[in-house]
Amino acid sequence: MLWRNSVSRVSDFSLHTQPPFIQWLALITLAGASGQLLKYWNIPAALFLGPMLVAILFGVSGATIRIHKQAFRIGQGFVGMLVAHAMTVAVLATVAQSWHYMLFATVLTILLSTFVGLVMVRFAGIDGSTAAWGTAPGAASAMVAMSEESGADARVVATMQYVRVVCVVMIGALVSHLLSADSGVTAAQASATVAQHADPLSIALSVLAIVVGVGLSGKIPAGALLLPLLIGGALQLTGLLQISLPHWLLAFAYGAIGCYIGLRFDRPAVLYVWRRLPAMICGSLLLIVLCSLSAWLLAELMNKDFLSVYLATSPGGLDSMAIIAMDTHSDVGFVLAMQTLRLFGVIVSGGFFARLIIRLTEKNTPAVSTTH
Repeated sequence: MLWRNSVSRVSDFSLHTQPPFIQWLALITLAGASGQLLKYWNIPAALFLGPMLVAILFGVSGATIRIHKQAFRIGQGFVGMLVAHAMTVAVLATVAQSWHYMLFATVLTILLSTFVGLVMVRFAGIDGSTAAWGTAPGAASAMVAMSEESGADARVVATMQYVRVVCVVMIGALVSHLLSADSGVTAAQASATVAQHADPLSIALSVLAIVVGVGLSGKIPAGALLLPLLIGGALQLTGLLQISLPHWLLAFAYGAIGCYIGLRFDRPAVLYVWRRLPAMICGSLLLIVLCSLSAWLLAELMNKDFLSVYLATSPGGLDSMAIIAMDTHSDVGFVLAMQTLRLFGVIVSGGFFARLIIRLTEKNTPAVSTTH
């Protein structure tokens, strides 16, 4: 009742009554200001986290504007190219030496997500297929698309995925800030090298590689991030390209991704899942805690710093974890390899685990209507 009264009061000031121009102006101004403020406080992924939080407020306040999906994909392409800058022969050698640990962590994370999916079915009344895709630790956009193809409720899957993204990013930023507090690392320093000595030709070639990668990605899950990453990494390793991206373009990329995610939290979606939102948050936190425990175990086995392993096993997206890893000077190659391997693992096994959860819970879970 209190929630409904609060919504009623907020609706008097709903953003949908404002012209799109005013909404865009307010979003760009507040998103940019919040990103710079968090950056001033040395918060990891500040230029991504600030716009996302502002966009969430806009979304639940009735904003009618939306970030075009192509801008989101281009933003992912920039992140992929930035990560490609960190891919060196030494990094690839390290990955080759640790493949068995990565495979173990990937399988463990998928099993943990399946367990959390079962918990969501039992205690939140969400059907098995939706719970499976909603808790799957892959790229959120890819999981939503695949869930829709499999007949799950894409609205609930999207909410579960992006609620977890918010939890993962905020907790990841906090953990990263605490663990790197003594390192003197700032958000600006992480991407400084990619913008040093940038010449117009290198910038143009880097942007061209991004556009080509995004254009070829088609319906490949997370392809807008993966293809520019692979193209940029290959060109850099062969010496054909020196990746260079100016800071303002990186700020655009981070902001586009953050605002695209945040604006998806519109009021109808929040109202629809309101009764299950506490369970979704608890489920996300449970998965984060379980993945953190597995990260601690893996860090001990590999004798590696906990922060890098935590980001590598954290159930967030490739883009958000890569941003935080770069901002904290963690082992970006390791984080990227783990997140990519897990994404492929979820894509391959997602349908199987969705069917498994359905079989294990169909006799004990009442049908849930999703037509409201």
